[in-house]
Amino acid sequence: MTSDDSGLDNSAVAEAEEGERVATAAQAGTIVADDDAEGDDAPRPVAEPGTPRASFWTRIDRPFAFGFLVTLGGLVAILLGLALTSLSTVLIYIAFALFAALGLDPAVRWLERRGASRAWSVVIVIVGFALALVLVILAIVPVVVTQIAEFVKSIPSTIQEFLHSDLYRWIQGQFGGGVSDLMSEVQKFLSDPNKLMQLGGGALQVGNAALQVGAAIATGISGGLIVIVLTLYFLATLPSMKSGLLLLAPARDRKSVSRITTQITDSVGGYVMGMVVLALINAALVFVLYLVLGLPFPPLMATVAFLITLIPLVGPILFWIIGTGIALFNSPVMALIFAV
Repeated sequence: MTSDDSGLDNSAVAEAEEGERVATAAQAGTIVADDDAEGDDAPRPVAEPGTPRASFWTRIDRPFAFGFLVTLGGLVAILLGLALTSLSTVLIYIAFALFAALGLDPAVRWLERRGASRAWSVVIVIVGFALALVLVILAIVPVVVTQIAEFVKSIPSTIQEFLHSDLYRWIQGQFGGGVSDLMSEVQKFLSDPNKLMQLGGGALQVGNAALQVGAAIATGISGGLIVIVLTLYFLATLPSMKSGLLLLAPARDRKSVSRITTQITDSVGGYVMGMVVLALINAALVFVLYLVLGLPFPPLMATVAFLITLIPLVGPILFWIIGTGIALFNSPVMALIFAV
């Protein structure tokens, strides 16, 4: 082998070693770059706080001002509660008027569909309702007042008849002598006019009782007028009230809010009208039953049935108990027929 051949071999070896070093360095750089990239993307642990979070009370830097604001807020809440309590009668009037307006609104809309304007429809419905109410009052109130007086006068005799009935003897045999003592106390209480006046709360003089009755009548008349005026106002402005309510909702939800509001008002109006019709049917049925069965005070009991049936859910059941109990004092058989 010559010197030239050995020189070529050494050069080739050197070039090969240099290529290996370059490839190794490039591979090492790629691995480092990948490690850096993975380190950038990997989630970094969050350091735990060195000290625990301070409580709410320890972070109040001005306790006197904070206590003053809390006390002031409590006083404002108490004042609002007292204001709502003092306005409870007005709020009840508003609720009655709103329900009455929703109950009369279907009739108004029926007239509107026949071509009448909203104003004339409201006037026609209100006038018709007022005339019907006046006719009912003129026809029923005198009879009811007379029968109330007769009912109060007949209480002692009704109790005496019940004490001599077979039903009372059966009850006394089942429950012992305690029933006799109870009925004696009830008879004494209902036979004493002074005790009857105490039902209003405390012994009252006749003059004070008359004044209180007059004040109650005046309050009832004024309350009725307020309810009528509010009903007329709500009935006339019901579409405007719905439009104002829609303005409070976001623009994207107004269509659904309008649909829900219409469904609610229609449902409430139909419910009120249905309750009135149900009360009228119940009153007519009670009047006929009391008249056919020979039970006392048919007009009075029909009026009571109408008023009590207007109470949601429990009204019909409540009058069924009252009507059956009153019939029971006269004839157990007739009371059973009425209950069935």
